[in-house]
Amino acid sequence: MTTTDSDSRVGPASAAQALEFPPDFLWGAATAAFQIEGSTTADGRGPSIWDTFAATPGKVLAGDNGDPACDHYNRYAEDVELMTSLGLAAYRFSVAWSRILPRGAGAVEPRGLAFYDRLVDELLAKDVRPVATLYHWDLPQALEDEGGWRNRDTAYRFAEYAELVHARLGDRVQLWSTLNEPWCSAFLGHHNGIHAPGLTDSQASLEAMHHLLLGHGLAVEAMRAQAPEDHRFSLVLNFTTAWADNDDSASRDVVRKVDGLHNRIFLDPVLGRGYPADVVEDVAWVGDWQRVVRDGDMDVIATPIDWLGVNYYSPTRVAPAADPAHVTEGPFPGLRGAELLDPRGELTSFGWEQSADAFAELLLTLGRTVGDLPIVVTENGSAFHDEVDELGRVDDPRRVAYLLDHLRAVHTAISAGVDVRGYLAWSLLDNFEWAEGYSQRFGLVRVDYDTQVRTVKRSGATLARIIGRNSVPATGYEVA
Repeated sequence: MTTTDSDSRVGPASAAQALEFPPDFLWGAATAAFQIEGSTTADGRGPSIWDTFAATPGKVLAGDNGDPACDHYNRYAEDVELMTSLGLAAYRFSVAWSRILPRGAGAVEPRGLAFYDRLVDELLAKDVRPVATLYHWDLPQALEDEGGWRNRDTAYRFAEYAELVHARLGDRVQLWSTLNEPWCSAFLGHHNGIHAPGLTDSQASLEAMHHLLLGHGLAVEAMRAQAPEDHRFSLVLNFTTAWADNDDSASRDVVRKVDGLHNRIFLDPVLGRGYPADVVEDVAWVGDWQRVVRDGDMDVIATPIDWLGVNYYSPTRVAPAADPAHVTEGPFPGLRGAELLDPRGELTSFGWEQSADAFAELLLTLGRTVGDLPIVVTENGSAFHDEVDELGRVDDPRRVAYLLDHLRAVHTAISAGVDVRGYLAWSLLDNFEWAEGYSQRFGLVRVDYDTQVRTVKRSGATLARIIGRNSVPATGYEVA
Protein backbone atom coordinates (compact mmCIF):
# COMPACT_ATOMS: atom_id res chain seq x y z
CA MET A 1 0.00 0.00 0.00
CA THR A 2 1.22 3.47 -0.70
CA THR A 3 0.04 6.45 1.29
CA THR A 4 2.07 8.86 -0.84
CA ASP A 5 4.74 8.46 -3.48
CA SER A 6 7.40 8.79 -0.82
CA ASP A 7 9.21 5.65 0.32
CA SER A 8 11.32 7.27 3.00
CA ARG A 9 12.85 5.39 5.91
CA VAL A 10 13.96 6.33 9.37
CA GLY A 11 17.28 5.63 10.92
CA PRO A 12 18.09 4.29 14.38
CA ALA A 13 17.89 6.75 17.24
CA SER A 14 19.72 6.98 20.53
CA ALA A 15 17.85 6.57 23.80
CA ALA A 16 17.93 10.34 24.26
CA GLN A 17 16.14 11.01 20.97
CA ALA A 18 12.56 10.83 19.89
CA LEU A 19 12.03 7.93 17.51
CA GLU A 20 10.67 9.50 14.36
CA PHE A 21 8.45 7.71 11.88
CA PRO A 22 8.46 8.25 8.11
CA PRO A 23 6.70 11.47 7.09
CA ASP A 24 3.98 9.53 5.23
CA PHE A 25 3.35 7.04 8.04
CA LEU A 26 -0.38 6.23 8.31
CA TRP A 27 -1.76 6.65 11.84
CA GLY A 28 -5.22 5.42 12.72
CA ALA A 29 -7.47 3.13 14.69
CA ALA A 30 -9.70 0.16 13.94
CA THR A 31 -13.08 -1.28 14.87
CA ALA A 32 -15.43 -4.02 13.63
CA ALA A 33 -19.08 -3.79 12.68
CA PHE A 34 -20.61 -6.33 15.06
CA GLN A 35 -18.57 -5.05 17.96
CA ILE A 36 -19.72 -1.43 17.77
CA GLU A 37 -22.70 -0.85 15.48
CA GLY A 38 -25.62 -2.23 17.45
CA SER A 39 -28.99 -1.81 15.69
CA THR A 40 -28.86 -5.50 14.83
CA THR A 41 -32.40 -5.58 13.47
CA ALA A 42 -32.58 -2.04 12.06
CA ASP A 43 -33.18 -1.17 8.42
CA GLY A 44 -33.51 -4.71 7.16
CA ARG A 45 -30.29 -6.14 8.56
CA GLY A 46 -30.37 -9.94 8.58
CA PRO A 47 -29.04 -12.08 11.43
CA SER A 48 -25.40 -13.14 11.45
CA ILE A 49 -23.74 -16.13 13.05
CA TRP A 50 -22.73 -13.89 15.94
CA ASP A 51 -26.34 -12.95 16.61
CA THR A 52 -27.15 -16.65 16.78
CA PHE A 53 -24.08 -17.53 18.85
CA ALA A 54 -24.70 -14.74 21.36
CA ALA A 55 -28.32 -15.85 21.73
CA THR A 56 -27.20 -19.38 22.62
CA PRO A 57 -27.04 -19.78 26.43
CA GLY A 58 -23.53 -20.14 27.78
CA LYS A 59 -21.68 -19.01 24.66
CA VAL A 60 -21.04 -15.36 25.56
CA LEU A 61 -20.11 -14.12 29.02
CA ALA A 62 -23.06 -12.74 30.97
CA GLY A 63 -25.36 -13.42 28.04
CA ASP A 64 -24.17 -10.24 26.31
CA ASN A 65 -24.97 -9.62 22.67
CA GLY A 66 -24.28 -7.12 19.92
CA ASP A 67 -27.09 -4.73 20.72
CA PRO A 68 -26.73 -1.87 21.44
CA ALA A 69 -22.94 -2.25 21.64
CA CYS A 70 -21.61 1.29 21.07
CA ASP A 71 -24.68 2.37 19.08
CA HIS A 72 -22.28 3.41 16.33
CA TYR A 73 -24.99 2.90 13.72
CA ASN A 74 -26.69 5.99 15.11
CA ARG A 75 -23.68 7.78 16.61
CA TYR A 76 -21.17 7.41 13.77
CA ALA A 77 -20.86 11.18 13.27
CA GLU A 78 -19.96 11.63 16.95
CA ASP A 79 -17.39 8.86 16.62
CA VAL A 80 -15.84 10.41 13.52
CA GLU A 81 -15.57 13.67 15.44
CA LEU A 82 -13.67 11.73 18.11
CA MET A 83 -11.27 10.49 15.43
CA THR A 84 -10.67 14.06 14.38
CA SER A 85 -9.96 15.11 17.97
CA LEU A 86 -7.35 12.34 18.20
CA GLY A 87 -5.69 13.38 14.95
CA LEU A 88 -6.35 10.04 13.25
CA ALA A 89 -5.49 10.02 9.57
CA ALA A 90 -7.17 6.66 8.91
CA TYR A 91 -10.04 4.59 10.22
CA ARG A 92 -10.32 0.87 9.59
CA PHE A 93 -13.93 -0.30 9.82
CA SER A 94 -15.71 -3.43 8.69
CA VAL A 95 -18.85 -3.75 6.63
CA ALA A 96 -21.60 -5.99 8.02
CA TRP A 97 -22.38 -8.46 5.23
CA SER A 98 -25.93 -9.05 6.48
CA ARG A 99 -26.70 -5.31 6.41
CA ILE A 100 -26.06 -5.36 2.66
CA LEU A 101 -27.35 -8.82 1.81
CA PRO A 102 -29.62 -9.96 4.65
CA ARG A 103 -29.53 -13.55 3.39
CA GLY A 104 -25.93 -13.42 2.25
CA ALA A 105 -26.91 -13.31 -1.42
CA GLY A 106 -29.85 -12.24 -3.53
CA ALA A 107 -31.80 -9.10 -2.71
CA VAL A 108 -29.74 -6.06 -1.70
CA GLU A 109 -30.79 -3.96 1.28
CA PRO A 110 -30.30 -0.33 0.11
CA ARG A 111 -30.56 1.06 3.64
CA GLY A 112 -27.52 -0.96 4.66
CA LEU A 113 -25.46 0.40 1.78
CA ALA A 114 -26.70 3.89 2.59
CA PHE A 115 -25.28 3.65 6.12
CA TYR A 116 -21.77 2.98 4.82
CA ASP A 117 -22.22 5.78 2.28
CA ARG A 118 -22.91 8.14 5.15
CA LEU A 119 -20.00 6.83 7.21
CA VAL A 120 -17.50 7.14 4.36
CA ASP A 121 -18.72 10.62 3.46
CA GLU A 122 -18.41 11.72 7.08
CA LEU A 123 -14.87 10.35 7.29
CA LEU A 124 -13.79 12.13 4.13
CA ALA A 125 -15.41 15.36 5.26
CA LYS A 126 -13.18 15.19 8.36
CA ASP A 127 -10.04 14.22 6.38
CA VAL A 128 -9.98 10.70 7.80
CA ARG A 129 -9.02 8.06 5.28
CA PRO A 130 -11.45 5.10 5.17
CA VAL A 131 -9.93 1.60 5.22
CA ALA A 132 -12.67 -0.95 4.54
CA THR A 133 -12.65 -4.55 5.74
CA LEU A 134 -15.30 -6.70 4.09
CA TYR A 135 -15.47 -9.57 6.58
CA HIS A 136 -14.86 -9.43 10.31
CA TRP A 137 -16.41 -12.77 11.33
CA ASP A 138 -20.12 -11.90 10.96
CA LEU A 139 -21.26 -14.38 8.31
CA PRO A 140 -24.96 -14.07 7.44
CA GLN A 141 -26.84 -16.82 9.28
CA ALA A 142 -28.64 -17.80 6.08
CA LEU A 143 -25.30 -18.87 4.58
CA GLU A 144 -24.34 -20.73 7.76
CA ASP A 145 -27.60 -22.64 7.43
CA GLU A 146 -26.28 -23.87 4.08
CA GLY A 147 -22.94 -24.98 5.52
CA GLY A 148 -21.17 -21.67 6.06
CA TRP A 149 -17.47 -21.68 5.36
CA ARG A 150 -17.53 -25.47 5.14
CA ASN A 151 -19.49 -24.98 1.93
CA ARG A 152 -17.42 -23.96 -1.08
CA ASP A 153 -20.32 -21.91 -2.38
CA THR A 154 -19.80 -19.39 0.44
CA ALA A 155 -16.49 -18.34 -1.13
CA TYR A 156 -18.32 -17.37 -4.31
CA ARG A 157 -21.05 -15.57 -2.39
CA PHE A 158 -18.35 -13.61 -0.58
CA ALA A 159 -16.80 -12.52 -3.88
CA GLU A 160 -20.19 -11.34 -5.12
CA TYR A 161 -20.72 -9.36 -1.92
CA ALA A 162 -17.22 -7.86 -2.17
CA GLU A 163 -17.82 -6.80 -5.75
CA LEU A 164 -21.12 -5.18 -4.76
CA VAL A 165 -19.71 -3.18 -1.85
CA HIS A 166 -16.64 -2.15 -3.80
CA ALA A 167 -18.80 -0.94 -6.68
CA ARG A 168 -20.78 1.23 -4.27
CA LEU A 169 -17.97 2.68 -2.14
CA GLY A 170 -15.01 2.41 -4.51
CA ASP A 171 -15.39 5.95 -5.80
CA ARG A 172 -14.31 7.11 -2.33
CA VAL A 173 -12.50 4.18 -0.66
CA GLN A 174 -9.09 3.16 -2.00
CA LEU A 175 -7.81 0.83 0.71
CA TRP A 176 -9.54 -2.55 1.04
CA SER A 177 -9.12 -5.73 3.06
CA THR A 178 -11.03 -8.90 2.32
CA LEU A 179 -10.94 -10.99 5.50
CA ASN A 180 -9.98 -10.17 9.05
CA GLU A 181 -8.12 -12.97 10.84
CA PRO A 182 -9.32 -16.07 9.02
CA TRP A 183 -7.39 -18.05 11.66
CA CYS A 184 -10.05 -17.05 14.17
CA SER A 185 -12.97 -17.71 11.82
CA ALA A 186 -11.67 -21.13 10.88
CA PHE A 187 -10.07 -22.44 14.07
CA LEU A 188 -11.81 -20.66 16.95
CA GLY A 189 -15.12 -21.00 15.15
CA HIS A 190 -14.85 -24.58 13.90
CA HIS A 191 -12.14 -26.42 15.87
CA ASN A 192 -12.51 -25.46 19.54
CA GLY A 193 -15.86 -23.73 19.18
CA ILE A 194 -15.28 -20.66 21.33
CA HIS A 195 -16.35 -18.36 18.50
CA ALA A 196 -19.29 -18.52 16.13
CA PRO A 197 -20.53 -20.81 14.71
CA GLY A 198 -19.29 -22.84 17.69
CA LEU A 199 -18.27 -26.12 16.03
CA THR A 200 -15.66 -28.58 17.33
CA ASP A 201 -14.61 -30.43 14.19
CA SER A 202 -10.91 -30.32 13.31
CA GLN A 203 -11.34 -31.43 9.72
CA ALA A 204 -14.15 -28.95 9.17
CA SER A 205 -11.94 -26.16 10.54
CA LEU A 206 -9.28 -26.86 7.93
CA GLU A 207 -11.88 -27.06 5.18
CA ALA A 208 -13.30 -23.72 6.35
CA MET A 209 -9.77 -22.30 6.27
CA HIS A 210 -9.41 -23.26 2.63
CA HIS A 211 -12.75 -21.79 1.63
CA LEU A 212 -12.00 -18.56 3.50
CA LEU A 213 -8.73 -18.17 1.63
CA LEU A 214 -10.44 -19.08 -1.63
CA GLY A 215 -13.07 -16.42 -0.94
CA HIS A 216 -10.29 -13.91 -0.33
CA GLY A 217 -8.68 -14.63 -3.68
CA LEU A 218 -11.98 -14.56 -5.56
CA ALA A 219 -12.90 -11.26 -3.92
CA VAL A 220 -9.60 -9.61 -4.84
CA GLU A 221 -10.05 -10.79 -8.44
CA ALA A 222 -13.59 -9.42 -8.57
CA MET A 223 -12.74 -6.05 -7.06
CA ARG A 224 -9.54 -5.52 -9.03
CA ALA A 225 -11.40 -6.19 -12.28
CA GLN A 226 -13.48 -3.06 -11.71
CA ALA A 227 -11.07 -0.95 -9.65
CA PRO A 228 -9.14 2.17 -10.58
CA GLU A 229 -5.37 1.81 -10.60
CA ASP A 230 -4.95 3.55 -7.25
CA HIS A 231 -6.96 0.97 -5.28
CA ARG A 232 -4.97 -1.28 -2.98
CA PHE A 233 -6.18 -4.68 -1.78
CA SER A 234 -5.07 -6.72 1.20
CA LEU A 235 -5.73 -9.57 3.58
CA VAL A 236 -5.47 -9.12 7.36
CA LEU A 237 -3.85 -11.98 9.27
CA ASN A 238 -3.29 -12.32 13.00
CA PHE A 239 0.21 -13.47 13.83
CA THR A 240 2.00 -14.71 16.90
CA THR A 241 5.62 -15.32 17.80
CA ALA A 242 6.10 -18.85 19.13
CA TRP A 243 8.72 -19.07 21.87
CA ALA A 244 10.25 -22.05 23.65
CA ASP A 245 12.55 -21.85 26.67
CA ASN A 246 15.13 -24.22 25.20
CA ASP A 247 16.90 -24.41 21.86
CA ASP A 248 17.06 -28.19 21.54
CA SER A 249 15.65 -30.00 18.53
CA ALA A 250 12.40 -30.97 20.26
CA SER A 251 11.73 -27.37 21.29
CA ARG A 252 12.53 -26.07 17.84
CA ASP A 253 10.11 -28.60 16.40
CA VAL A 254 7.17 -27.48 18.53
CA VAL A 255 7.95 -23.86 17.64
CA ARG A 256 7.84 -24.93 14.01
CA LYS A 257 4.48 -26.65 14.49
CA VAL A 258 2.81 -23.71 16.21
CA ASP A 259 4.29 -21.19 13.80
CA GLY A 260 3.01 -23.40 10.99
CA LEU A 261 -0.54 -23.65 12.26
CA HIS A 262 -0.82 -20.03 13.32
CA ASN A 263 1.17 -18.11 10.73
CA ARG A 264 2.48 -20.03 7.74
CA ILE A 265 -0.61 -22.07 6.82
CA PHE A 266 -2.41 -18.79 6.09
CA LEU A 267 0.41 -16.60 4.80
CA ASP A 268 2.28 -19.04 2.55
CA PRO A 269 -0.60 -19.78 0.14
CA VAL A 270 -1.37 -16.06 -0.19
CA LEU A 271 2.27 -15.52 -1.16
CA GLY A 272 2.00 -18.23 -3.82
CA ARG A 273 3.88 -20.92 -1.91
CA GLY A 274 0.95 -23.26 -1.31
CA TYR A 275 0.15 -24.86 2.00
CA PRO A 276 3.40 -25.62 3.85
CA ALA A 277 4.28 -29.27 3.29
CA ASP A 278 5.40 -29.80 6.89
CA VAL A 279 2.12 -28.42 8.27
CA VAL A 280 0.06 -30.52 5.86
CA GLU A 281 1.95 -33.57 7.11
CA ASP A 282 1.48 -32.56 10.76
CA VAL A 283 -2.33 -32.35 10.43
CA ALA A 284 -2.90 -35.23 8.00
CA TRP A 285 -4.12 -37.47 10.81
CA VAL A 286 -7.27 -35.40 11.42
CA GLY A 287 -8.83 -36.34 8.07
CA ASP A 288 -8.72 -35.63 4.37
CA TRP A 289 -9.40 -31.92 4.56
CA GLN A 290 -7.59 -31.36 1.27
CA ARG A 291 -10.40 -33.11 -0.56
CA VAL A 292 -11.96 -29.65 -0.86
CA VAL A 293 -8.94 -28.25 -2.72
CA ARG A 294 -9.64 -28.18 -6.45
CA ASP A 295 -7.45 -27.52 -9.47
CA GLY A 296 -6.75 -23.83 -9.75
CA ASP A 297 -7.67 -22.97 -6.15
CA MET A 298 -4.12 -22.23 -5.08
CA ASP A 299 -3.64 -19.86 -8.02
CA VAL A 300 -6.77 -17.98 -6.97
CA ILE A 301 -5.62 -17.79 -3.34
CA ALA A 302 -2.27 -16.44 -4.56
CA THR A 303 -3.91 -13.57 -6.44
CA PRO A 304 -1.43 -10.75 -5.70
CA ILE A 305 -2.24 -8.36 -2.88
CA ASP A 306 -0.88 -4.84 -2.57
CA TRP A 307 -0.25 -4.81 1.17
CA LEU A 308 -0.46 -7.16 4.12
CA GLY A 309 -2.46 -6.33 7.23
CA VAL A 310 -0.73 -7.55 10.39
CA ASN A 311 -2.59 -7.99 13.68
CA TYR A 312 -0.53 -8.75 16.78
CA TYR A 313 -1.28 -8.91 20.50
CA SER A 314 0.94 -11.43 22.31
CA PRO A 315 3.46 -14.28 21.94
CA THR A 316 2.69 -17.98 22.37
CA ARG A 317 4.92 -19.98 24.72
CA VAL A 318 5.37 -23.66 23.91
CA ALA A 319 7.28 -26.71 25.03
CA PRO A 320 7.59 -30.32 23.80
CA ALA A 321 5.11 -32.73 25.30
CA ALA A 322 6.47 -35.88 26.95
CA ASP A 323 4.40 -37.93 24.50
CA PRO A 324 4.95 -36.93 20.83
CA ALA A 325 1.46 -38.28 20.04
CA HIS A 326 -0.17 -36.11 22.71
CA VAL A 327 -3.06 -34.15 21.16
CA THR A 328 -2.70 -30.56 22.28
CA GLU A 329 -5.80 -28.89 23.63
CA GLY A 330 -6.41 -25.40 22.36
CA PRO A 331 -7.03 -23.55 19.11
CA PHE A 332 -4.76 -25.50 16.73
CA PRO A 333 -6.38 -28.35 14.76
CA GLY A 334 -4.12 -31.37 14.41
CA LEU A 335 -1.45 -30.13 16.81
CA ARG A 336 0.32 -32.99 18.60
CA GLY A 337 3.37 -33.30 20.79
CA ALA A 338 3.24 -29.72 22.08
CA GLU A 339 2.36 -28.08 25.36
CA LEU A 340 0.94 -24.56 25.31
CA LEU A 341 2.46 -22.87 28.33
CA ASP A 342 0.99 -20.19 30.54
CA PRO A 343 1.83 -16.59 29.62
CA ARG A 344 4.33 -14.75 31.80
CA GLY A 345 4.88 -11.41 33.44
CA GLU A 346 2.21 -8.80 34.04
CA LEU A 347 -0.74 -9.88 31.92
CA THR A 348 -3.50 -7.87 30.34
CA SER A 349 -6.99 -8.32 31.76
CA PHE A 350 -7.57 -10.78 28.93
CA GLY A 351 -4.76 -12.91 30.38
CA TRP A 352 -2.43 -12.17 27.50
CA GLU A 353 1.32 -11.77 27.85
CA GLN A 354 2.76 -8.37 26.97
CA SER A 355 5.89 -8.53 24.83
CA ALA A 356 6.99 -5.82 22.45
CA ASP A 357 10.13 -7.89 21.80
CA ALA A 358 7.95 -10.62 20.31
CA PHE A 359 6.29 -7.99 18.11
CA ALA A 360 9.62 -6.68 16.87
CA GLU A 361 10.77 -10.24 16.17
CA LEU A 362 7.57 -10.92 14.26
CA LEU A 363 7.88 -7.81 12.09
CA LEU A 364 11.52 -8.55 11.32
CA THR A 365 10.61 -12.11 10.35
CA LEU A 366 7.74 -10.94 8.18
CA GLY A 367 10.02 -8.44 6.50
CA ARG A 368 12.24 -11.30 5.38
CA THR A 369 9.25 -13.44 4.41
CA VAL A 370 7.15 -11.04 2.35
CA GLY A 371 9.97 -9.23 0.59
CA ASP A 372 8.86 -5.92 -0.88
CA LEU A 373 5.19 -6.34 0.06
CA PRO A 374 4.24 -3.35 2.28
CA ILE A 375 2.95 -4.06 5.78
CA VAL A 376 0.38 -2.13 7.77
CA VAL A 377 -0.18 -2.94 11.45
CA THR A 378 -3.96 -3.18 11.29
CA GLU A 379 -4.55 -4.14 14.94
CA ASN A 380 -2.48 -3.88 18.09
CA GLY A 381 -3.71 -3.07 21.55
CA SER A 382 -4.40 -4.22 25.08
CA ALA A 383 -7.35 -4.80 27.39
CA PHE A 384 -7.34 -3.54 30.97
CA HIS A 385 -10.04 -2.81 33.52
CA ASP A 386 -10.22 0.96 33.35
CA GLU A 387 -11.23 3.10 36.30
CA VAL A 388 -13.09 6.38 35.96
CA ASP A 389 -12.04 8.94 38.57
CA GLU A 390 -14.29 11.39 40.38
CA LEU A 391 -13.81 13.94 37.59
CA GLY A 392 -14.82 11.45 34.90
CA ARG A 393 -11.28 10.93 33.63
CA VAL A 394 -9.78 7.56 32.63
CA ASP A 395 -6.12 7.11 33.50
CA ASP A 396 -4.86 3.89 31.92
CA PRO A 397 -1.08 3.83 32.40
CA ARG A 398 -0.70 0.15 31.57
CA ARG A 399 -2.33 0.64 28.16
CA VAL A 400 -0.11 3.67 27.60
CA ALA A 401 2.95 1.56 28.39
CA TYR A 402 1.79 -1.20 26.03
CA LEU A 403 1.18 1.33 23.26
CA LEU A 404 4.56 3.01 23.56
CA ASP A 405 6.51 -0.23 23.86
CA HIS A 406 4.84 -1.67 20.78
CA LEU A 407 5.31 1.49 18.75
CA ARG A 408 9.00 1.29 19.62
CA ALA A 409 8.94 -2.23 18.23
CA VAL A 410 7.43 -0.93 15.00
CA HIS A 411 10.15 1.69 14.82
CA THR A 412 12.80 -0.99 15.37
CA ALA A 413 11.44 -2.92 12.39
CA ILE A 414 11.29 0.16 10.16
CA SER A 415 14.84 1.10 11.13
CA ALA A 416 15.94 -2.40 10.10
CA GLY A 417 14.40 -1.92 6.66
CA VAL A 418 10.99 -3.56 7.09
CA ASP A 419 8.43 -1.74 4.96
CA VAL A 420 5.85 -0.91 7.64
CA ARG A 421 3.59 1.84 6.29
CA GLY A 422 1.13 2.42 9.11
CA TYR A 423 -0.21 1.62 12.58
CA LEU A 424 -3.94 1.29 13.32
CA ALA A 425 -4.55 0.88 17.03
CA TRP A 426 -7.10 -1.57 18.39
CA SER A 427 -9.46 -0.21 19.26
CA LEU A 428 -10.98 3.21 18.83
CA LEU A 429 -13.80 2.35 21.25
CA ASP A 430 -14.45 -0.10 24.03
CA ASN A 431 -16.79 -2.64 22.48
CA PHE A 432 -18.42 -6.06 22.43
CA GLU A 433 -15.43 -8.37 22.77
CA TRP A 434 -16.92 -11.51 21.21
CA ALA A 435 -17.22 -14.44 23.67
CA GLU A 436 -16.07 -12.15 26.50
CA GLY A 437 -19.04 -9.83 25.97
CA TYR A 438 -18.52 -6.37 27.44
CA SER A 439 -16.06 -7.51 30.11
CA GLN A 440 -12.89 -6.50 28.21
CA ARG A 441 -12.01 -2.93 27.30
CA PHE A 442 -9.50 -2.31 24.50
CA GLY A 443 -10.55 1.22 23.60
CA LEU A 444 -8.60 4.42 23.36
CA VAL A 445 -12.00 5.87 24.16
CA ARG A 446 -14.10 4.58 27.05
CA VAL A 447 -17.75 3.83 26.35
CA ASP A 448 -20.30 3.87 29.16
CA TYR A 449 -22.68 1.22 27.83
CA ASP A 450 -25.58 2.54 29.94
CA THR A 451 -25.35 6.14 28.77
CA GLN A 452 -23.23 5.77 25.59
CA VAL A 453 -21.03 8.61 26.84
CA ARG A 454 -17.57 8.52 25.27
CA THR A 455 -14.49 9.54 27.27
CA VAL A 456 -11.03 9.79 25.73
CA LYS A 457 -8.62 7.83 27.91
CA ARG A 458 -5.07 8.84 28.72
CA SER A 459 -3.96 6.30 26.10
CA GLY A 460 -6.08 8.04 23.47
CA ALA A 461 -4.61 11.41 24.38
CA THR A 462 -1.14 9.85 24.29
CA LEU A 463 -1.68 8.50 20.80
CA ALA A 464 -2.94 11.91 19.70
CA ARG A 465 0.31 13.52 20.89
CA ILE A 466 2.35 10.80 19.17
CA ILE A 467 0.50 11.44 15.92
CA GLY A 468 1.01 15.17 16.25
CA ARG A 469 4.76 14.66 16.67
CA ASN A 470 5.02 11.64 14.35
CA SER A 471 7.38 10.13 16.91
CA VAL A 472 7.57 8.26 20.19
CA PRO A 473 9.98 8.88 23.04
CA ALA A 474 12.86 6.43 23.02
CA THR A 475 12.37 5.68 26.70
CA GLY A 476 9.76 6.22 29.38
CA TYR A 477 5.99 6.35 29.28
CA GLU A 478 5.23 10.05 29.10
CA VAL A 479 4.72 11.98 25.86
CA ALA A 480 5.18 15.69 26.50
